[in-house]
Amino acid sequence: MSPVRVRSKEPDQACAEAVDQARAALVEVAGADQVGRHLGLEVGGDRVVTHLFECLDPAYPGWRWAVTVARASRAKTVTVDDSALLPGPDALLAPAWVPWRDRLQ
Repeated sequence: MSPVRVRSKEPDQACAEAVDQARAALVEVAGADQVGRHLGLEVGGDRVVTHLFECLDPAYPGWRWAVTVARASRAKTVTVDDSALLPGPDALLAPAWVPWRDRLQ
């Protein structure tokens, strides 16, 4: 198996412009009332971009929606690969898990 080479950290233009497509896919999963403004994007590799959106659910302060889109080599069509709710830098996170026997002490 050969390693995957990432040639550029510059986003693929078609993938970077697929904000509306990423938002539409996310709205279908989470609902329009849960998806806020577009926060930016992260380059995942050649022709792979993750769009980040504000999460409006009050139960998840500081979290953000991530939608990964990609485009096959020489293809013009961008497809949605994945979506997830991820903690942002200011997210409220649960404390580290402690085994029951250690909590008793």
